[in-house]
Amino acid sequence: MRAVVADPARELAGTVHVAHSLFARMKGLLGRQSLHSGEALWIKPCKGIHTIGMKFAIDAVFLDGASQVIALIPDLQPNRMSRIHIRAASVIELRAGTLAGAAIGIGETIELL
Repeated sequence: MRAVVADPARELAGTVHVAHSLFARMKGLLGRQSLHSGEALWIKPCKGIHTIGMKFAIDAVFLDGASQVIALIPDLQPNRMSRIHIRAASVIELRAGTLAGAAIGIGETIELL
């Protein structure tokens, strides 16, 4: 699966892993040493995340039910928590630094193909 920012189309992540079961959502990226460039984890459903126990920072993109960006969190360091986003339906976790070069904004649509 890929994550693409729509209109104009540009790739956010070329390899997206999906965490939709309770166990997969709870585990998330725990136990991983890093995320590779172009790799992401899509957690659905999800309204908030944490990096407690993780060994690396991440960027996060919160999406509503229509896959529109409602919040961006760049460089969320290990052992931190995001705030709860009531309108969020899912979140895409990316390698830290991805958002800096992505030119993505609130209200844009992410297509998961």
